[in-house]
Amino acid sequence: MKKHIKHHSITVAVVLGVLALGAGAFVYSGIYNIGADDHHTKPVFAVLQTLRERSIQVRSEDLKVPDLNDPQLILKGAGQYAAMCTQCHLKPGMKDSELRPGLYPQPPNLSQVQVDPKEAFWIIKHGIKMSAMPAWGGSHDDPTIWSMVAFLQKLPAMTPAQYKDIVARAPPDDDMDMGDEAGHSHSHGGAAADMKEMPMPSAASHGHDHDQAADNAHAPVAATTSAAETPLSLQGMTPNAAPQAEAVAHAFQEALQRGDRTATLALLAPNATISEGGSTQTREDYANGHLGEDIAFLKDARITPVSLGSMLMGDRAMVGSESEIRTTIKGKPVSLRSREMLDLKKSGNSWKIVAIHWQSTPLTEKGS
Repeated sequence: MKKHIKHHSITVAVVLGVLALGAGAFVYSGIYNIGADDHHTKPVFAVLQTLRERSIQVRSEDLKVPDLNDPQLILKGAGQYAAMCTQCHLKPGMKDSELRPGLYPQPPNLSQVQVDPKEAFWIIKHGIKMSAMPAWGGSHDDPTIWSMVAFLQKLPAMTPAQYKDIVARAPPDDDMDMGDEAGHSHSHGGAAADMKEMPMPSAASHGHDHDQAADNAHAPVAATTSAAETPLSLQGMTPNAAPQAEAVAHAFQEALQRGDRTATLALLAPNATISEGGSTQTREDYANGHLGEDIAFLKDARITPVSLGSMLMGDRAMVGSESEIRTTIKGKPVSLRSREMLDLKKSGNSWKIVAIHWQSTPLTEKGS
């Protein structure tokens, strides 16, 4: 028995040695053409493709995805994409580039495909070996990479004109030098810088966290939103950028103010979510609970619109508004500054609200 085992072990060792020598001879001989213009055979390509896909899936599945509908995040991602990605992954209306035809494997045209957020983040951060995809994580932090992922979610639905517009309004990026791509400027002047101070026309909005606001009504400015919640930013919103979506937002606000439950719910998509104070609820939960409270709160409220703007991204649009609200709760005067961000999706000829974000903070006596 021992002789048999020993003989078997020697045979295995010899076979492995021969295979190793053969592999070494193959590699050293230069027979294999490493040129990118000599493509893999189908079996080799299938193995490498499966290896790549499974590696990315396993390493990205536990990533926590932030709110990718944040308009400021999308705007930042637009500038990053225009600076770093178009020569390989193209843009709306761009059929090819000088660089792309020579790349193997061929990079996907990201203006035509929808990408998984987790996998996209991992790929952008870590890159892919033996391809032209670099690891941007060495020069860009995670929030910047997530901004690119957020933009990629909107890109396939954009027209060339919409793409050019959003890139032109993207914030300046001191770390990148992208020249004159799509009219985008990386100086601290121009459209991106001007947007921060651009006045916007008025629209109705409303406040939330009513009881807490009443309790804080006579205190110094103290946010009624969760401490862990990121303040809503209206940067990048421009008046009449998406007029039809703005009209739906206005109709939604008016329906709430006049107490019309049916009209309010009709403007919400079946899968709509409503977020405020760090928590999120479904359309059904909102209809059965907080909707009634909102209607009661707004019944006698005096609302002063401050600003309204929107951002159009193909069949999606963001509408942001800000208002000052004054009312009385439990006998106490309440003054709030309320911000509302609506995410809308176009289906056919109509727009539906798919996500609502509300935040409000008490105003000081001077209203600031």
